[in-house]
Amino acid sequence: MTNMIKIRGIKKSFGSLEVLKGIDLDIERGKVISIVGPSGAGKTTLLQIMGTLDEADSGSVIIDGVDVMKLSDAKRSAFRNKHMGFVFQFHQLLPEFTALENVMMPALIGGVPKRVARQRAEELLGFMGLTDRSSHKPNELSGGEKQRVAVARALVCKPDVIFADEPSGSLDTQNKQELHRLFFDLRDKMGQTFVIVTHDEQLASLADCKISMKDGRITDITESES
Repeated sequence: MTNMIKIRGIKKSFGSLEVLKGIDLDIERGKVISIVGPSGAGKTTLLQIMGTLDEADSGSVIIDGVDVMKLSDAKRSAFRNKHMGFVFQFHQLLPEFTALENVMMPALIGGVPKRVARQRAEELLGFMGLTDRSSHKPNELSGGEKQRVAVARALVCKPDVIFADEPSGSLDTQNKQELHRLFFDLRDKMGQTFVIVTHDEQLASLADCKISMKDGRITDITESES
């Protein structure tokens, strides 16, 4: 199994507060990775730096052989659109668009022809069990449905990796379990790589690899035995 993400010496401060204190990490392709730790450990900051949504003060982030910290803003944005998908705690769907239109959006932004984007979005919504909800707007969907639409949107550009920040944090127990199952189905059927920041111990322990953080450092890496 090849490493898809290679992080070396990542440091990040906000003013005098040192949030990341030299992070080294390798993430294998086709794995579900969980990042856990108390609030303030630096989990979300690390996720955002890996996802090129924030910049480190020093170190390197290499994704599929590309040192993304050396890319210009425009090239980094294009790389992010093509190679990465994002799922957040609060789905962040656009309220004026239908589920189908929300899923299509990143593909259209990436220059995919509308017909192709629509076909891909319809396939993904079908995979999510949401075909009959595709014409509904977010305010007509349940919390679990919104989050599955958000996962479909993250997948529409066929990214190499999906970064998820507390993706089940706003869901009830049943929807939470369904979402977690979905991540592993996507790993098995599509070879999808997930990097998930979570406080959910069940999800963290199911992951192929659990990375524990505290005070801006990695304190433990536990590989799944299965």
